[in-house]
Amino acid sequence: MTDDLRDQVHAAARRARVAADELVLATRERKDAALQEMAAALRQRAPEIIEANQKDLEAGRAAGLPENILDRLTLTEARIEGVAKGLETVAGQNDPVGEVIQGGILPNGLELKQVRVPMGVVGMVYEGRPNVTVDAAGLALKSGNAALLRGSSTAEHSNTTLVAVLRDALESVNLPADCVQLLPCHDRASVTHLITARGLVDLVIPRGGAGLINAVVEQATVPTIETGVGNCHVYVDSHADLDMAEAIVLNAKTRRTSVCNAAESLLVHKDVAAEFVPRITKALQQESVTIHGDEQFAQQPHVEKATDDDWGTEYLSLDIAAKVVDSLDDAVKHIATYGSGHSEAIVTNDVAAARRFTARVDAAAVFVNASTAFTDGAEFGMGAEIGISTQKLHARGPMGLTELTSSKWVVWGEGHTRPKA
Repeated sequence: MTDDLRDQVHAAARRARVAADELVLATRERKDAALQEMAAALRQRAPEIIEANQKDLEAGRAAGLPENILDRLTLTEARIEGVAKGLETVAGQNDPVGEVIQGGILPNGLELKQVRVPMGVVGMVYEGRPNVTVDAAGLALKSGNAALLRGSSTAEHSNTTLVAVLRDALESVNLPADCVQLLPCHDRASVTHLITARGLVDLVIPRGGAGLINAVVEQATVPTIETGVGNCHVYVDSHADLDMAEAIVLNAKTRRTSVCNAAESLLVHKDVAAEFVPRITKALQQESVTIHGDEQFAQQPHVEKATDDDWGTEYLSLDIAAKVVDSLDDAVKHIATYGSGHSEAIVTNDVAAARRFTARVDAAAVFVNASTAFTDGAEFGMGAEIGISTQKLHARGPMGLTELTSSKWVVWGEGHTRPKA
């Protein structure tokens, strides 16, 4: 069975290579037409997609999946409309393929240009978030890449239907359906075969929980972009507008708990703690948030005493860890110890404090007086996103079209030869 599965994955990768070789020659007009057709098809076939999604939700509930996972899994007409609009936004963006990054003419007359080129075949490994299926397919297409999608079994019906819709749309505009392929999802070995298909697959991007990401990063022989988990903090400084701070904390924590940009930790400067701690405790509890607090927070009613594990936990639920710190520097040290390098925020009216925080905090996105909920490809103007990278090589933060390209040097001469050494 393992050999058969490996053959299936490798065969899909070879088909993807053929599709990518054709796609690299496609004009922006053809790619944009495909994206528009994909968006239209999603809207037209939304009832079919939702019906398939209901099967996954019913199976998930029967299996006892927690509510935050079910929320990620759910597709509604509004969410389908959101991913369709994401495709249209991508269609409206500049095509990165062929963009000249730098260049010039050398003294010897050689003309150099460094230009953006597609990666080729991009593999996505992700958990029960069917919207990723559409986002990944659309971004890969616009950037000239063929996508191999390996979603989770919890979203099998949703992903199967979505990919069928996308492939039909591609064929309708005479692009290869194999630009988008869905890999088998019931055996974890399919992930292993994908991430070790060096020479067949050019890049793998894992997107999901810490276990999935670590497994892919540690086992992959194919180059990998790490999309990390989100233990995000909001730090309320001594010079914060407390009305603003309350609004930002509530939005960052409660807007949608199941996403990686949700705030999981709250840090409050000691100079505003006497006023802000009881205030934010009450406000969070009114939103059904369980607070895991340090000694000062734990003096408030119905606050649980935090354990050492709470400071590093990505809850993905209506829970938050909360602590009073002595200074901005202590907040930065706490974030450095427990943060995941995803998104961090400071609320302050002190420009010097904001600058110190943004300079010292090591994260893919750092916010001043704004919610961490904005760490999102769509919010950053990318339309869809392939994921949020927490690594420091090649891509960091929300990844859009540019992050799915590499580059090559194109050198023009007129019979130039180099003298022997």
